[in-house]
Amino acid sequence: MTSTLAGGRAARRQTMRRIRPRRSPAVPLLMAVWAGAAAVLWLWWHNTPSIGDDTGRIVNAGRITGLLAGYLMALVVLQMARVPALERRVGSDRVARWHAMTGRYTLCLVLAHVFLIMWGYARQAGLGLADIVRQTTDSIDQLPDLGKAAIGTALLVLIGLVSIGPVRRRMPYDTWYHVHLLTYAAVFLTFWHQISTGNDFAVQPVAKTFWYGLYGVVSALVLWFRILTPIRLNLRHRMRVEAVIEESPGIVSVLIGGRRLHRMGAEAGQFFRWRFLAPGMRFSSHPYSLSAAPRPDLLRITVKAIGDHSAGLRALRPGTRVWAEGPYGALTASRRSRGKVLLVAGGVGITPMRALFETLPGAAGDITLLYRATTTQDLALWDELAAIADERGARLMYAVNSPDGARPDISAETLQRKIPDIDRHDVFLCGPPGFARTVYEALRGAGVPARRIHHESFAM
Repeated sequence: MTSTLAGGRAARRQTMRRIRPRRSPAVPLLMAVWAGAAAVLWLWWHNTPSIGDDTGRIVNAGRITGLLAGYLMALVVLQMARVPALERRVGSDRVARWHAMTGRYTLCLVLAHVFLIMWGYARQAGLGLADIVRQTTDSIDQLPDLGKAAIGTALLVLIGLVSIGPVRRRMPYDTWYHVHLLTYAAVFLTFWHQISTGNDFAVQPVAKTFWYGLYGVVSALVLWFRILTPIRLNLRHRMRVEAVIEESPGIVSVLIGGRRLHRMGAEAGQFFRWRFLAPGMRFSSHPYSLSAAPRPDLLRITVKAIGDHSAGLRALRPGTRVWAEGPYGALTASRRSRGKVLLVAGGVGITPMRALFETLPGAAGDITLLYRATTTQDLALWDELAAIADERGARLMYAVNSPDGARPDISAETLQRKIPDIDRHDVFLCGPPGFARTVYEALRGAGVPARRIHHESFAM
């Protein structure tokens, strides 16, 4: 049995919508981040006296690394707040990469700050480099809020360790996710010693006010978008599982009903973080894309069983309560800038592509979907895709391994041969990271500008 969701008034309205491309605010946001870092550097420079010896240089190096670490900590939390302007305009995957990069820089600056400050304090007390541990314990006992900062620093180190690629890949997603939430506690614990022991804030009341404002705004965004907004959304729409349907071996669709779902603001190509209130799944929240255009009374996700959570969806019973957060993601029709579009899906990346294939505006021949899978049995939702292609006059192609296991050739030359005007297309791409990188390089080789390749990675 397969599920079929096609047509519907919401989908038809989306299909007829005019192309209104929106620019990503990534560049202005990055400029604002660098402007903030420059302001922190100016604050340090303004409050730094002339430095006459090595001890002063070490202490002041510790000061600037601490100030920059405090600034980046606020950005780390902001990138976790799921602010719609970031999640839907910049893209959730890009924000996640920013968060990971900012987190690495923050941890390095924190460790450098601790080492340099304690070394400088040790030199001021007439001690040597080997006495840093002793100096650290003495400072924790004597300076206000430094004990909290030590606990917060230990938490940051723990989070950094479990976020290392090989460690994270061996750890269950739910375990990593809940450990990662300790970032909030780490930032809270380290904040207070910045105010109570930071010389820059003691001599500059304006700087102290700015620091409180920065952390206050970020905290308010977290409270609003991570807690209050999801509560409001779920109380309003009251979603429940309507049915679970097997689409192909190892792939199921979950139909989710609720009240006035079209008012959630979701678009084809976006995803939610789903929590199913069933035994063993209540404390797990996972991102899954919509696999069909949102309808007023029904949403659908299609999921491949690749872990405990995704495999457990098969056992969901109708009537199970659903808690969702979102919608997130920038892989939507608003990214489109040209009349012709190529959609490229790898594996379960077909889910957002299927929704876009149905709803993207276009005349006959304007929309092409290339679907990569290991075998023809793995081509989930194929009957629906074929029906949509017939109805819209769209082109549907698939690339599967040959009987001897050889992979199909998806190169620049092949793409140009199959789609001669590919350089005049917008391309939407979704699939595993390795597949996405290969296709991206092939598209660039085929003459598609980077600004017209829109992609999102669903890897966790």
